[in-house]
Amino acid sequence: MTYEAVVRVTLKGGVLDPEAKTIQRSLNRLGFGVENLRTADEYVVEIDAVDENEAREQAEEMCERLLANPTIHDYTVEVRET
Repeated sequence: MTYEAVVRVTLKGGVLDPEAKTIQRSLNRLGFGVENLRTADEYVVEIDAVDENEAREQAEEMCERLLANPTIHDYTVEVRET
């Protein structure tokens, strides 16, 4: 079966996010009252797997091996059948 995994990678709390700070300052200059902003990367991956659990395991391994640096990143994985 084919599954779609949506992986969201964010910086852990306490890790500096200069891109987010720049965007936040710009939004505030435009009149938006933004107090906290964090950047995130989102990946959508189609995975061939026997079941949803296997697809989730594959997506999590992708995160551990390439998509995220466990030292500075947190990630979430959502899997659904396509």
